[in-house]
Amino acid sequence: MLTQQELHGIYVPVITPFSQDYELDRPSYQRYLKNLLSYDIQGLVINGTTGEAPTVAWEEVVQVVEETRGSLDGRLLPLIIGTGTNDTMSSMKRTELAGHIGADAVLVVTPYYSRPSIDGILQHFRKVAEVGIPVILYEVPSRTGIRLPVDAIKRIMEIPGVIGVKDSTESTELTRSLSQYNTKPVLCGNDVLFHEMLCHGASGGILASANVNTEAFIRVFQLAVRGDYCRSEMEFEVLLPYIHKLFEESNPAPLKWLLAQQGLISSDTLRLPMGPITEKLKLSLDHAIQQLTNTDFSV
Repeated sequence: MLTQQELHGIYVPVITPFSQDYELDRPSYQRYLKNLLSYDIQGLVINGTTGEAPTVAWEEVVQVVEETRGSLDGRLLPLIIGTGTNDTMSSMKRTELAGHIGADAVLVVTPYYSRPSIDGILQHFRKVAEVGIPVILYEVPSRTGIRLPVDAIKRIMEIPGVIGVKDSTESTELTRSLSQYNTKPVLCGNDVLFHEMLCHGASGGILASANVNTEAFIRVFQLAVRGDYCRSEMEFEVLLPYIHKLFEESNPAPLKWLLAQQGLISSDTLRLPMGPITEKLKLSLDHAIQQLTNTDFSV
């Protein structure tokens, strides 16, 4: 089980590759994961936003976890599995199932669509945490339609079994506020703000953009941990044009296109209602990645 003391560094949310007939593409996943595991990351997130969780059946999540465990080849790398829904009972059941297949922690999104009260949200997290698998709160207002007050997040973080939060808000306000109270770890979930959040107390990040140029993101983190914020910022600024382009259209469509271009997956297929990126973005994303390729990241 993952502890809050271990919740630091670069966690990479994995994609779910599909064949052109929309079936799980296990050979592509093996190839893609082998490349990702060549880097010194701190963990993987399965069945998150980047993994297209809304359109992936639980049976497919199990297959992805099986493939991941096989690829680890004995390496002790934490696996975080997304289990949050807008239904408390369903979230509890998925969290229990995640525990059965070896989740070291679960990522639980703020309940969406139903517009529950703050008390209802607190009860939601208490119930999920009672299952006994470490819980990471996933605060992402742009997708849930709810922005939790800092005080509510502090109360959720105080729940036994909740070990941290993924901050995917649009500013550093939440991370800065939580760091003042010396709460449990905060992981950046808004890639553009990664360096700034590190400067304000974040312990790392769950970053879709770290699927590409992974070593550069690790280096930004390591420099910040050493207190070399100037060099860390300089290296992160080189990554920013790529990050901006990667999120110009909905994640993970641009990332899947890029991984397919690199030959790491066979197809950039997404399941509806997600669709392919525009030709305009393909050109600008290709230009951004070429600039990164021509950059010397050596320390």
